[in-house]
Formats: sequence, structure tokens, C-alpha cells
Amino acid sequence: MNKMVQYLKDVKAEMIKVNWPTQKDVTGATTLVICLSIVMAAYIYGCDLGLQFVMGLFLGAR
Repeated sequence: MNKMVQYLKDVKAEMIKVNWPTQKDVTGATTLVICLSIVMAAYIYGCDLGLQFVMGLFLGAR
């Protein structure tokens, strides 16, 4: 039981040392991830449409 108490004290001491991000930092990072995800999805969609068109030319599909 003594080891558990010491462990929890150590965890508490380490949590005090953590440099937590501000709400502004989290909001900015989240916005960036969402925007980049949309851009990448549009790029992959465009590549898919382009490859589909080229394959249609080669295979004679209309």
C-alpha cells in the first residue's frame, strides 16, 4: 500500500510540472487539422476523378 501512496504522490508532482496548452493553442491546432483534412480530402478526390477519367479512356467506358 505504501508503494501505491508514493506512486500517487509522484504522479501529482509530475502533473504539476506539465506545461498545459492554452485554449487558444488548442483551438488553433484543431482548426489547422480540420482545414488540412478538408484540403487533403479534396486533393485525393480530384486525383480519383482524374484517374477514373484516364482509365475510362483506356478501357473505352463512357
